[in-house]
Amino acid sequence: MGELQANASNMLGMLRTISQEVNAARDLPAALAIIVRRVRAAMNSHVCSVYLYNAETDRYVLMATEGLNKRAVGKVSMSPGEGLVGLVGSRGETITLEDAMSHPRFLYFAETGEERYASFLGTPIIHHRQVLGVLVVQQKERRQFDEGDEAFLITMSAQLSGVIAHAEATGSIRGLGSKRGKGIQEARFAGVPGAPGVAMGTAVVVLPRADLDVVPDRTTDDIAGELIILDQALGAVREEVRLLSARLVKRLRPQEQALFDVYLMLLDDNALAGDVRRLIKSGQWAQGALRQVVEKHLQRFERMDDDYLSERAADIKDLGRRLLSHMQQAHQQTLDYPDNCILVSEELSPGMLGEVPPGKLAGLVSVAGSRNSHTAILARAMGIPTVVGAQDLPYTRLDGIQLIIDGYHGDVFTNPGPVLCQQYQRVLQEEESISRELDSLRQLPCITPDGHALTLWANTGLLADVPRALERGAEGVGLYRSEVAFMSTARFPSESEQVQLYREQLAAFHPRPVTMRTLDVGGDKPLSYFPIKEDNPYLGWRGIRISLDHPEIFSVQVRSMIKASAGLDNLRILLPMISGVHELEDALYHIHRAWQELVDEGHAVTMPAVGIMIEVPSAVYQARDLAGMADFISVGSNDLTQYLLAVDRNNARVADLYDYLHPAVLQALQQVVTAARECGRPVSICGEMAGDPAAAVLLMAMGFDSLSMNATHLPRVKWLLRQMPIQQARQLLQQAMQLDSPYLVHSTLQLALEDMGLGKVLNPGAGVQI
Repeated sequence: MGELQANASNMLGMLRTISQEVNAARDLPAALAIIVRRVRAAMNSHVCSVYLYNAETDRYVLMATEGLNKRAVGKVSMSPGEGLVGLVGSRGETITLEDAMSHPRFLYFAETGEERYASFLGTPIIHHRQVLGVLVVQQKERRQFDEGDEAFLITMSAQLSGVIAHAEATGSIRGLGSKRGKGIQEARFAGVPGAPGVAMGTAVVVLPRADLDVVPDRTTDDIAGELIILDQALGAVREEVRLLSARLVKRLRPQEQALFDVYLMLLDDNALAGDVRRLIKSGQWAQGALRQVVEKHLQRFERMDDDYLSERAADIKDLGRRLLSHMQQAHQQTLDYPDNCILVSEELSPGMLGEVPPGKLAGLVSVAGSRNSHTAILARAMGIPTVVGAQDLPYTRLDGIQLIIDGYHGDVFTNPGPVLCQQYQRVLQEEESISRELDSLRQLPCITPDGHALTLWANTGLLADVPRALERGAEGVGLYRSEVAFMSTARFPSESEQVQLYREQLAAFHPRPVTMRTLDVGGDKPLSYFPIKEDNPYLGWRGIRISLDHPEIFSVQVRSMIKASAGLDNLRILLPMISGVHELEDALYHIHRAWQELVDEGHAVTMPAVGIMIEVPSAVYQARDLAGMADFISVGSNDLTQYLLAVDRNNARVADLYDYLHPAVLQALQQVVTAARECGRPVSICGEMAGDPAAAVLLMAMGFDSLSMNATHLPRVKWLLRQMPIQQARQLLQQAMQLDSPYLVHSTLQLALEDMGLGKVLNPGAGVQI
């Protein structure tokens, strides 16, 4: 048992070491070379090779080997129907053979000397269900590879899959240049739609402060200037270390105080500083040189078995961050914003948007973050096309290159070719043409040709949303996200501050109704001053659960809303994340008590209508009971879809599974409408689905009284519904409800609407051929 544990521990150690080396590799060939060398040694085999699939030639090509003839790399290849490698790739399964040469699919290549190897173990390299290649080990003598060997190789192929997929996407599979921006090929990166629209422009990469991991390589002609920046940073950090040492001299033992001497030694030209200086002289800018040197030292320290020495890696990291912070201050004023610039960052902040001169910002791309981040909400309010969650984007290498971002579908295209540019230019022209046509609908009601009326509302959160919503003819607010104001402050806003915020919204739309959702934080909407740490925040403490657990926060907010509505009387209060009757009962108690307190204090306020959001599956099944207690029902289509399908809608890896036209979602919506009708309650829907013109046809046919959406989508939805007779919409719904696949629902809707000549407002950019 002890030997097994020791072997497992050794294997984990090897995997960790190999992973670190692969992640630090300068390019794909280097990563492949590390894999084949390390795997051959770890498995004590004679050969380890990587074959990558070339879709253009439909062949598996030998791209790296340790044990075979190196001259065969790039020359030896086989189709999926040839050889053992082709068999592994076409099946997508691991294959183990003790006597490979006796297998009917064994294929001999003279260039490799493969006839000497008897045993074969091959596993597919798979990323997002696609086979990218095959990882193979071979043995001269007959060898029965065991389950441990298979498990190790499968683990290594999983490690390699992400590296290869990333390299293919960035073009480095064909070799990346070192010049700024020139190594990134035309490629598509999938993210999550943050704000609708299309943008074409130049990438401006905004790096977070003092984060070495994201510093890009960048060549420089001003070597003398970069050396000055290095020396100034070294001087500043040496002074910091001396001051820190002096401050702590009375609180530390002599041996502990000596650690500061270690810091100062590491800053000498014999250590970190000298290595950085040499790289700068080779033409690398100071920050990139620092990152490379720190990475090299970290790898050396972290591989050491001695605990004391391996812990020195933390000292290297700390010194690296300190030096970088001073270097970044020297470069602080050098950021250039060209016309049609597209800001790219690991995580965008509202402050970054404010740095861009007016009229120059065309789009936003965030590697991290979600569509509910403060920046994404602000981008939607400002009408700036945005993509978030683009996790595979090599963003530190994009500075200065051309980008196209598609905020409708969540795609980022790097260095787009002329064909792609022409296609997206047409999309932009179509958007402008449709926008001019839709302007004429602003003051017209949403009534179908056969007289069915539907109310179109806007979703708001910022005061900047108000003019956009009114310009586009919103008949009220179906969802005011009150948490946006809470996200903009360093503390919970006071009652008087909240009253002012809510009064602005209510007055701006008066006499139109304004539906204010109570605080909905948690999940992907944290408050910096109210941190919530949970393993699974989407199923955790969020929405109404927080409000009911903190009645002091809830009561102040409800009082503020009701007080702000005095004399206007266009307030409707909406409760988020209701999962059962007991929560609604508790919330209604607090709301009625707040209203009564205000009346007792002499305020002339009326009791507003109180509704619930149905976004949790349990609420769908209790919709009739809940509708009987509430004044109105509002479906939150985003969260309801997410919970019904068990898909995180902010995760780009499963974004293709998130689909509000899934039959299960359509059936749930119809069930909610039926329950609301039976109780005589009005029912609305807010979220991305309401702003999709094709989906809006189905929602109207189901019986929703009102649709609430981002103001950008409102004119398109209105135009289509004004052309669509309610009887035809109901026929389309009947067809859709018989289908068992979301893909069939999409195609049925698309074809039907195009046949009616109504396709021009559907899915902008759908005609782009990627």
